Amino acid sequence: MITKEYNTLSIIIPIYNEEKTLDKIINAVLAVNLPLVKEIIVIDDASTDGTRQVIEQLSHTNFVKVFHEKNQGKGAALRSGFAKATGDIILIQDADLEYDPAEYPKLLKPILDGKADVVYGSRFVGSGAHRVLYFWHMVGNRFLTFLSNTCSNLNLTDMETCYKVFKKEVIDKIELEENRFGIEPEMTAKIARLAQDHLVMKRLFLIRTDLLAIHHFF
Repeated sequence: MITKEYNTLSIIIPIYNEEKTLDKIINAVLAVNLPLVKEIIVIDDASTDGTRQVIEQLSHTNFVKVFHEKNQGKGAALRSGFAKATGDIILIQDADLEYDPAEYPKLLKPILDGKADVVYGSRFVGSGAHRVLYFWHMVGNRFLTFLSNTCSNLNLTDMETCYKVFKKEVIDKIELEENRFGIEPEMTAKIARLAQDHLVMKRLFLIRTDLLAIHHFF
């Protein structure tokens, strides 16, 4: 059943040299049962392995395929995906199998319930089973998250998480410029500024998905 307010979820998958995992992540995305139509937007950022050939063979009717002829970075790939998205809600999914699409219902629930406009997941909170991270990777991530929090006045635990979910009108209201991984703090800072301009900061949800839920911009 399609919800009354939301019809389509645009799933943005930026890809670079993910030939070995792409089929698995696509099948996992397709397998998730949601009350929304899935629009799957795959952006190949000039991969040098067989990723492009795998994408060209995708035949699902709701696939949108974007190919960069020159490698530009994750930020540029995300911007290309956002430009193609037609869904009411936008979700970012990496193609390396670190993140499980089975989490989608939890990530979407605050938005579908009318409690949030933006949701961030986290690898560092919650009691459920989750992937073990390398220690220094975790330290670096938390340091970058700390710097982001000091600038944005938010209380995130995982600013660099892949899982970010937005109402489309939120993305439409911010202008993103970063081409590479700098897009992660850029998105966070600009969303926080948008929220602060509208005086609508909402509480932090903690359900394995560090749900920063920013409530009702509009």
